[in-house]
Amino acid sequence: MKTIFRLLVLVFLAGTLAGCNSSKRVSYFQDATNESLVSLVGDGQIRIKAHDRLTVVVTSKDAELAAPFNSATSYNSLSINPMGTASTNGAQSLQVRTVDEKGMLYIPIIGDIYCIGKTRSELADEIASKIKSGGYISDASVNIQFVDMKLFVLGEVARPGQFDVTRDKITVLEALAMAGDMTIFGNRTNVSVIRKVQGSEQNKVYQLNLLSAEAMSSPAYYLQQGDVVYVQPNKYKAATSEINQNRTFWLSIVSTLITAASLTLTIINFAQK
Repeated sequence: MKTIFRLLVLVFLAGTLAGCNSSKRVSYFQDATNESLVSLVGDGQIRIKAHDRLTVVVTSKDAELAAPFNSATSYNSLSINPMGTASTNGAQSLQVRTVDEKGMLYIPIIGDIYCIGKTRSELADEIASKIKSGGYISDASVNIQFVDMKLFVLGEVARPGQFDVTRDKITVLEALAMAGDMTIFGNRTNVSVIRKVQGSEQNKVYQLNLLSAEAMSSPAYYLQQGDVVYVQPNKYKAATSEINQNRTFWLSIVSTLITAASLTLTIINFAQK
C-alpha cells in the first residue's frame, strides 16, 4: 500500500513540474513585476515612407477656398459613383496621393512637400502652415490618412495573414493578437520582425524574446507599415514534423514492399497453374 502511495506522489510531482516547465515556455514577460519600468525606443508613431498612399483633405469654413487643394486632377478617387466616374462632392471624394521614391508628396497649388519620416499629424501641420503662410486660407485645417497600411504575421500563429492597420501606434503583441496569438508550438524566445530599410533594397531583421520584458525596449516592439512578424516553430514542433515525415516515408516504403510482394505472389501462383 505504501509503495502505491509513493508512486502516486511521484506521478503527481512529475506532473506538477512538467506543468511549471510548460508555463515557463509560453508565458510572456516572465521577468516583469508590478514595479518593472521598461524604456521604450521612440514614440511608436508610424512614420511616412516612400510609396505610401495617403489621402490629404484640406477644409475651411469657406469650402470654395479649400476645393482647389482637394483637386482630383491626375489622382484616383476613393469614392466612385454608380456610373464609374469620380464623385465631386467635396469631402465625399478622397483623393489618393502617393509619396514618390524621393519622399515628395505633391499638393495642388503649394507643390511638392518632403514627408519621409514624418507622422500624419506632423505632415498635416506643415501643409496647413504653408497654406496659411501663402495667404490662401487663414483657417485651413488638414486631415491625412493612410490608404492601405498593412502588416503581415506569419508562422506559428492561429490565423497567419495580412492585416490592415488603422492606428498610428501598434505593438508586436497587438499584431499577434490580430493573428489569434501564437500557437503552443510558437517559439516565444525568437520572434522575428522583418523591416525594410528606408531608402534601400535591404531588410533588417530584429529578434525579440517575448519571455523577457526587455523585448519592449526593442526598436521593433512598435511596428511600422509593411513589417513582417514571423513566429518560428519551437523545437517540439520541429521534432514532431521530422517524426511525421519519417513515419510517412517508412509507411510509403512498407506499402510499396507489400504491394510488390503481393504482385510477386500473384505472378508465381498464376505461373504454377
